[in-house]
Amino acid sequence: MKIHKEGHKLIFYSIASLSVLNIIVIYFFKEIQPLWISILSLSILMLLFIVSFFRKPEREVKESPGKILSPADGRVVAIEEMHENEYFNERKLQVSVFMSLINVHYNTYPVSGTVKYVKYHPGKFYPAYHPKSSVNNERISIVIETDEGTEILIRQIAGFVARRITTDAKPGMKVRQGDELGFIKFGSRVDIFLPPGTRVNVGLSQPVRASRDIMAEI
Repeated sequence: MKIHKEGHKLIFYSIASLSVLNIIVIYFFKEIQPLWISILSLSILMLLFIVSFFRKPEREVKESPGKILSPADGRVVAIEEMHENEYFNERKLQVSVFMSLINVHYNTYPVSGTVKYVKYHPGKFYPAYHPKSSVNNERISIVIETDEGTEILIRQIAGFVARRITTDAKPGMKVRQGDELGFIKFGSRVDIFLPPGTRVNVGLSQPVRASRDIMAEI
């Protein structure tokens, strides 16, 4: 398992700052053993959490035309038809995955194709599971046209804790199903907008894994 590049600096600074803190505590309070042992234990737990958050498991992906793979680890929080008014301006089937703090947070392309549209939207920071987060929170929208000519929209959404979304997607890029789409730091959500009538293979509250579980078929 690798550590995602988005976590390298934070992990380095966390190690440095926690090391300094523990040296100071042990130096000045070495006679109060329960105190410095507690600080040391909490520091180790915090560092383990940060490293775990930025983990990037290796997953081999066999391309599956016509199948929509989950773009994120998490659980399904929405399956509904709604009017998508940013790009399509028509009714689409929305399937959403919420990522908690313990989930892997890098996102992957659910289909192979060509990037047609990328747009960043500043916004609020509602909890990512909240329905309003899809249109009101800070987010990045990416449209992929599959090799079969179907366009789908993927929306990375920041949550209450999340404050940074990254993607390397650019219009005109050729992308492959399962390749990395981007990363969202600390609690977030990913929406996919599909043609109405698309066959959905997941249910509400179902746990899913990026590049592993087939969410839908078109």
